[in-house]
Amino acid sequence: MVTEPTLLILASLADGDKHGYAMMEDIRQLAGVRLGAGTLYGAITRMEELGWIVGLESEERRKPYRLTAAGRRHLEEQMSTLDKMVKRTLRRLKPA
Repeated sequence: MVTEPTLLILASLADGDKHGYAMMEDIRQLAGVRLGAGTLYGAITRMEELGWIVGLESEERRKPYRLTAAGRRHLEEQMSTLDKMVKRTLRRLKPA
């Protein structure tokens, strides 16, 4: 199970803009992981600084976030690495 907050948040935003609570619920459904608000917003701040996500203007209380092209590339790279690791590990688990 992937539990790295950065990857979970990027994966949540991969299918569209979301505000914090919507991301927490999506991550819970997607990965079975409950992120606390402190963990979520700490990671959001770091990812904004890295240019992986951007906060959008909102007329409501809730601020939505959007995945940037750089964030999408990072997510794709990380998922590719995880996919290779999973395949190699599954091969190791097969009986000789």
